[in-house]
Amino acid sequence: MLAEVLGSPRSVVTSPVSGRGYWRRVLPVLVLLACVTRAPSFVRPLWNPDEGYLAIQARMLAAGGRLYETVVDRKPPFVPWLYEAAFALCGSDSLTSVRVLAVLAQLSTAVLLASLARRRWGGAAGRTAGVLYLLASIGLNPEDAQAATFEVFMLPCTAAAMWCADRRRWGAAGLAVACACLTKQTGGAVLVPVVWQLWRHGLSRTGLVRLGVGMALPVLSAALLTDPSGFLFWTVTGSAAYASFTGSELHVLFRGLINAAILAVACAGLIPPVVRVLRIARTGAAELWLWLASSALAVMLGFHFFGHYYLQLIPPVALLATAALQILPRDRLATALFTSACCCTLFLAWGLLAPRPELAHAERVAEALGHRTDPGDRVLVWGMHPETYWLADRRPASRFLTAGLLTNYSGGRDGPQVGEKYAVAGAWPAFREEMTTHPPALVVDDSQGRPYAPDRVPSLRRLLAADYEEAGAVDGAVLYVRTP
Repeated sequence: MLAEVLGSPRSVVTSPVSGRGYWRRVLPVLVLLACVTRAPSFVRPLWNPDEGYLAIQARMLAAGGRLYETVVDRKPPFVPWLYEAAFALCGSDSLTSVRVLAVLAQLSTAVLLASLARRRWGGAAGRTAGVLYLLASIGLNPEDAQAATFEVFMLPCTAAAMWCADRRRWGAAGLAVACACLTKQTGGAVLVPVVWQLWRHGLSRTGLVRLGVGMALPVLSAALLTDPSGFLFWTVTGSAAYASFTGSELHVLFRGLINAAILAVACAGLIPPVVRVLRIARTGAAELWLWLASSALAVMLGFHFFGHYYLQLIPPVALLATAALQILPRDRLATALFTSACCCTLFLAWGLLAPRPELAHAERVAEALGHRTDPGDRVLVWGMHPETYWLADRRPASRFLTAGLLTNYSGGRDGPQVGEKYAVAGAWPAFREEMTTHPPALVVDDSQGRPYAPDRVPSLRRLLAADYEEAGAVDGAVLYVRTP
């Protein structure tokens, strides 16, 4: 019985009219939940440095910058392009436009999961899957869950890949996998359950070719639209040192456990049904377990364990919980929904009420930077807060928007692999050329004694000593103005 319920999709035959009627009832509920759960995202100008990085990247691209040449990051191009398009339509002074797109992304993910569950287990399961996903979707630190960044826009692509594979649309599934990868590299983890479904349905040469072509065309197009060698370097080959956690093992593991515990609280209504069913029999829904397992490996990839990485786990968990609830007593469904709603309320309150000291610091520094420079001046913020450029509306003097790319510092790591020699290959020659060709009018040292402080970075220390003099401090950040 369990294998029958959790295993292969059962085709739920519905007429077009009944299908439209179903979605007329379900879609308003999902829209309302998506808007409510994402409401805290609109109460702050920024939620984390990733949003600031993307915002200033979009401005640089709009001003004629070239991705992977004069505008660089270790991420694929889709989200920077998305920010650029949103800013072109709505202006770059606010992130409201991309926040609206994030609401649509979460709604799309919920609809796709609901459609998957409906096809497998019926209409009630579809409603359950969509609702459970949205209730759990904000179950992390608000700076991870409410920010309009990579994982939020990656999730509808991964859900679409599973939706297409479930219907044996292999070309479309490959396209969705490619879109997930072009949003963030770890989105490619969904290829594992997609290939499993292709194998389960009979590994045909036609299906394999369609899947491969669907994946290859968007990736090759993105590479050709940017710089092919730069695309390969910045998205694949140039991050070896970044993926190491030598010397920071306890710090990294502690962060990973804390974020896992936070997500477990958010999924308090989802996990018990899954565990209960596992006690009955270990069978059924292999592709959902593979989706969860591959997503978990993606979270661990690189050994950083940032909270927003864990968002990738929520769609398969929501579907597994929905599957489990199909064979448990009906009161378990009410318990799961009530528990999830209570946890969601807790995270909503956290998002609406939690202070953001890092944002306040960046705003103070940006205000000082704006007062001491003219709108056309180039500036350099030596730190991990690229949002300062965006808040101050000043042009960065370098393509390297954080000290991380020049020192390998990231996420509070203070291990031995932080310093000038651990920078991205070729970064320092390019940085020195930028400082010579377009020297910044003002340098902000926002390192505050961290391992990438100028006294530990000889090239930057020499630059400041030769061409700049200290001109004060703001909230711990030291300002340097260029000498005549």
